[in-house]
Amino acid sequence: MSSINSTTMTREKIHTISLLVSNKSGMLVRISTLFSRRGFNIESLVVSPALDGRFSRMTITAHGDLDTLDQIVKQLNKLVDVLHASDHIQDNCIEKEFALIKIRVPQAQQTQALTAIQHFKAQTVDIAADCIVIQVAGNTEKIDSMVEFFNEYGILELIRTGKIVMARGTEDT
Repeated sequence: MSSINSTTMTREKIHTISLLVSNKSGMLVRISTLFSRRGFNIESLVVSPALDGRFSRMTITAHGDLDTLDQIVKQLNKLVDVLHASDHIQDNCIEKEFALIKIRVPQAQQTQALTAIQHFKAQTVDIAADCIVIQVAGNTEKIDSMVEFFNEYGILELIRTGKIVMARGTEDT
C-alpha cells in the first residue's frame, strides 16, 4: 500500500497554469468552473491586464494529479475567449510572488528584525513603535521561509499575491 501512496504523491504537484484570455466579463467564472467540476481547488489566482488592454493574463496555481490538470488545460484551450493556456510545471520559467507582512516588534528588538529583513532582501515599508510592515518579492519558498522566521515575532497580518509566471527568453508565456 505504501508504494501506491508514494506513486500518487509523486504525481500530485503544484501546477502553475498561465492563460491569455479576452478581457470580457464572465471569463473568470467559466475558467474557475472547469476546475470545480473536476474537484480542484484554485490555490492562488492572479489576473491583470496584458500589454494589449483587450486581453488579460491569468496565473492559476493548483495542486493535483498531472493527468487531470492536463485535461483541464486542454479544455481551457478549447474555450472561445482563451487565446492560450499552458501548465508551466516543467517549463523553463520565472516564478515570483509578492507579500506584505506586518510583524509585532518591540522597539528593543527592531534592530534585530531589520537585520533579518535585510538578510531576506526584503524592504521595510512602515515602522511604528511596536510593529514593522515588510514587502518581499521572491519564489514561494522564500516567502514561506520568511513567514516561518517572522512567526517568532508575531505576524499581525499577511497578504500574498500568489504566483506570477513568465517564460524565459523569447518564448511566449
